[in-house]
Amino acid sequence: MLGQPQLVHRGDQPYMAIKALVAMETLGAVLPGLHPEVRGWLRARGAVPSGDPFFKSKLIDMERELEVEVGFPVAHAMTGGERVRVGVLPGGQYATLWFTGHPKGLMGATETLLQWGTQQGLEWDVAKTDDGERWAARLGIYELDPP
Repeated sequence: MLGQPQLVHRGDQPYMAIKALVAMETLGAVLPGLHPEVRGWLRARGAVPSGDPFFKSKLIDMERELEVEVGFPVAHAMTGGERVRVGVLPGGQYATLWFTGHPKGLMGATETLLQWGTQQGLEWDVAKTDDGERWAARLGIYELDPP
């Protein structure tokens, strides 16, 4: 089920995440296991996430490789470790779309949002590179307690 696309404003948001390089064929096997690792890392330091888990697609080349960060927002910046890194989701205007359903439907939901943005005349914060599309903040947020 898809909601209506909309624009929302977000402030800067610090986060902790693990970076992974995956192919489309392996992302379902690799990425979901990283959220518990980040949560455990936070817990070991007496910290808790300040929001829902997310996947941040940084570099996308559907034919070759994706660079994805798997993480949680935190209330304030922390010092990262060897595997768990600190980052900041940049503040600004975000196009959003609620999707409820099987993960196989995520590609279609993403395409719907991208088409809507194009129709609205939005300019995405993305750079085309030889390695693929490098996004500033392309997120999949997995709300644990949706409205």
